[in-house]
Amino acid sequence: MSITTGELGFVMSSEVETFREMTSRISTFQRIVIAILGVTCLQFARADSPSVTAVLSKSQVAVGEEVQLEVRLTGARSADAPEQIPVDGLEIHRTGTSQRVEINNFNLTASVSYDYTILPLKEGTFTIPPQIIHVGSSSLRTPTLTLHVAASSNQPARQYRRGTQPAFDTGKLVFAELIVPKKSAFVGEMVPVQIRLAYDPRTHPQLTEPPEITGQGFTAQKLQQSGENLETINGKTYNIVTFKSAIAAAHSGKVEIGPVKAKAQMVVPRRPSAPRSRSPFDLFDLDDPFSDPFFSNPFSQFGERREVEISSEPVALDVKPLPQNAPLSFSGAIGNFTMTTDAKPKSVQVGDPITVTSTISGRGNFDRVNAPVIEDDHGWHKYPPSSKFKQDDEVGISGEKTFETVFSPNEKKQTLPVLAFSYFDPVKEQYVTLRSEPVAITVQGTAAATQNVASSRPASVAPAPAAAPRPTVTTKPADILYQLTERPAATESFAPLYTRPVFWIAQLVALLVVIGFAGWNVHRAKADNREARRIAALQHELAERMRKLHRADASPREYYAEASRAVRVKAALASGNRQVDPNTVDAETAADTFDLNGDSRERLRRLFEQSDEFQYSGVHNGSGKISSENRRDVLELIENLK
Repeated sequence: MSITTGELGFVMSSEVETFREMTSRISTFQRIVIAILGVTCLQFARADSPSVTAVLSKSQVAVGEEVQLEVRLTGARSADAPEQIPVDGLEIHRTGTSQRVEINNFNLTASVSYDYTILPLKEGTFTIPPQIIHVGSSSLRTPTLTLHVAASSNQPARQYRRGTQPAFDTGKLVFAELIVPKKSAFVGEMVPVQIRLAYDPRTHPQLTEPPEITGQGFTAQKLQQSGENLETINGKTYNIVTFKSAIAAAHSGKVEIGPVKAKAQMVVPRRPSAPRSRSPFDLFDLDDPFSDPFFSNPFSQFGERREVEISSEPVALDVKPLPQNAPLSFSGAIGNFTMTTDAKPKSVQVGDPITVTSTISGRGNFDRVNAPVIEDDHGWHKYPPSSKFKQDDEVGISGEKTFETVFSPNEKKQTLPVLAFSYFDPVKEQYVTLRSEPVAITVQGTAAATQNVASSRPASVAPAPAAAPRPTVTTKPADILYQLTERPAATESFAPLYTRPVFWIAQLVALLVVIGFAGWNVHRAKADNREARRIAALQHELAERMRKLHRADASPREYYAEASRAVRVKAALASGNRQVDPNTVDAETAADTFDLNGDSRERLRRLFEQSDEFQYSGVHNGSGKISSENRRDVLELIENLK
C-alpha cells in the first residue's frame, strides 16, 4: 500500500478534527477506542533511522555495454546525492530520481532512489568508491562496488558509445530492431534472436499488441522480456525494452526473418493548424518533436494519445540442409551436448528392474533430444523412458534433459548395455555420437524358464518284482461236496460310490469340461467386445481432436499435429474390420481409404506435409497463430472425409 505525504497529512488532520468533534458526545468506552486509534496513527508517523544501499544491475559487462546503478535511501524523503561519480575508465551520470512511501504492518517507510547509468570505456576491473549521501545534518556512505569489464564481444549486441552511428532512425519516437547473430544456419538449428524496442520516455507507451516475429519457413519460441534500461544514443535518451527468443528454420534455402511488428498506445505531439515556431531549446536545428509546448506542460491541449505501429527491418538467413549420413541414433538434435549415465541398484536378481538415469546437457533444440538408444539389447528388456527438462536460460535452448529408463535383465550380466545418443554439431558441421561408459553391475540367479525340470518330478518307482508262478492245482477225487481252492478274478464291493476313486475322477473330468467351456465363452465375449472398445476409444479421441481444432488458441505446430492425427483416427475408423492402427496411416493411405479425387488428395497431402514441417523444426511456435481462413479450410477438409 503506497500513499503520498500530502495525502497522509490530509488524512491525519481530518482524523484530528473528527476526534475533537466527537469527544464531546461519545461515551467513555468509545473514547478509549478512539485513543487506541490515535496511538495507531502516531505509529504511522514514526519512521526508521535513515540507511543507504547501492547495487549494480550487472557485475560483469563488456566495453560499451551500459550498466545501471541504483542508490536507495530508506527512512528519508530527500537527500543530497552527487550528479556524477568520477571513476577513471567509467562514465557515471545520474539519470533519474524516484520517491516511495509504503505502509507495512502499521509501519510507515519512506525511501528515495537515485538512478545512475554507467558506460564502460575500457576493459579491466573497476572499483566504485563509497559516496557520501547527506541527509539533513547526517552523512551516510554507500558500500564499495566492483565492476568487471571485458573486451567488446563480436556478437552484435547493440551498445553505443559517444559519436557512433546508431542502427536505427533516432528521429522517430519509437522504433524496433531485430538482432540475429548468425547469417547462416542448418535446418532445425536453434538460433537465438533479440528484439529491442526503443522509445522516448516522454511518450509513456503502452503495448496493445506485443512484438511478433513475422515470416514463413521458420518457427519461433515464445518471446520473453529480458530487461529494460535507459540508453543515450547520439545525445538522446531512450528507454530500451529487450525481448529474447529463438528460431529454427524448417527448410533449406534463403529464409527471411521478420520484420518484427508491434502496436502501442503512446503520447504524441498534436500539430497545430499554424506552423509551429522552432523551440529556443532546439539549438542544433534537430526539430525535436518534443519541443512542442505539450511536453513542457502535460495539461495543455497540444498532445494526444494514439496507437502507433512499430516495425523493424527483416533479416535474411541462409539455411543449409543436414548431411545425409545421419547415424541410426540421431533423432534430430542439433547443437552441442554431453551425456552422463548412472544406474541403481547395481546388484539385482534376474528379472529385477534397474533404473538407468541418462542426463544430456548442453545447448541446442532440446525438443528433439530423445532418450539414448541401446546398441545391443540381447538379454535385456527395456521399458519406455520418462523425461524432465531443466532450462538454464530464458528461451529454453540451454539446460539439461534427464531420462529415466527401466531395464530388466533376462540372464546373468556384468555390465549395463551401451547407450548411444547422436546429434549434429553445427560448428564442426558433422554428426557426433556419444556412448555411455561401462557401468559394472551384478545379476544373480537364472531365468525361470531354465530351471531344472527334473527336480520337480516325483522319485522313480522301483520296478515291481516278477510275479510268482501259480501253484499247481492238485486234483482231488470227486466227492458230493467240494470246496473252493481259488479266489474269483473279480469281487463285488459294498463300499459307497462316493468313496471310490472312479467317482471323483469322473467329477473332475466334468468340472474341467465346465471350466473350459466357461473360459471359452469369456474369451469369445472379450474378442467380440475388443473391437467395440477400440472403435469407442477412437471415436472418443476423434471427438476430442475436433473439439481442439475448433479452438483458436493453438500454435501452428499444435494445430497441424491435431489435424493430422484427426485424419489418421478417422481413417482407422473407416477401415472397417481391418483394424488399422492410426499410427500407420499416412497421407496416401488416408486418401485411398476415403477415395479422394485429385484436389482433395492434394489438400490432404499438404496438410500432412505442413504437420511434418512444424514437427521437424523441433520448437513450439508460441507466437504464431493460425488464420481463420486456414483453420476453416482444415476443418472443412476433415469434416468432409467420409
